[in-house]
Amino acid sequence: MKPTSLNFSLIRNFSGQLLFTTAEGIAHTGIYPVRAFPISAPDNGLSLFTSNGHELAWLPSLDGLAAEIHTLIEAELALREFMPVIKRIKDVSSFATPSTWFIETNRGDTELVLKAEDHIRRLANNRLLVADRHSVYYMVQDIDHLDKHSRKLLDRFL
Repeated sequence: MKPTSLNFSLIRNFSGQLLFTTAEGIAHTGIYPVRAFPISAPDNGLSLFTSNGHELAWLPSLDGLAAEIHTLIEAELALREFMPVIKRIKDVSSFATPSTWFIETNRGDTELVLKAEDHIRRLANNRLLVADRHSVYYMVQDIDHLDKHSRKLLDRFL
C-alpha cells in the first residue's frame, strides 16, 4: 500500500513531545493520539489531539501512513495504553470474590485481584476484559486459545 498523502507533518521534538505542523505552518506541541475503538477495532480510527483536548486530525487507519509517522504514532500509543494480555491463568486464591489471580501475561508474570465477577466483561470474538482492583484492564484475546487449566479456572467465574 502506498503512503497516504497528508496535509500535516509529525515529528518528535527535542523535548520528546510530538510536534504537529499544519500545511499552513501552524505548529502544535505535545499532541497525543487516541484510538476511536481501542478494543474492538484498534487499527481503525484514530484522532490526534492537542494537550487542551482539541482534535487536530482524524486518521481512518494507520495503514498507508508514511513509515516515520506510523512509527511515531505507534510509539506514542504504546506509552499511553497499557493493557496486558492474559496468556495463562496459573492459579486463583479462591473461587469467591474478591480473589487473587496468579497469571502469565505478554508482559510477564503478575497477580491481579478480581473484586467482583462483574469485573469480567465479555466482548465479541470470545474476548474478555478483566478489571483488577486498581482498574488495570487485562485482555483475554480468545478464550479458546487458553490452555485447559486456564479455561477451567476461568469457567468458575463466568
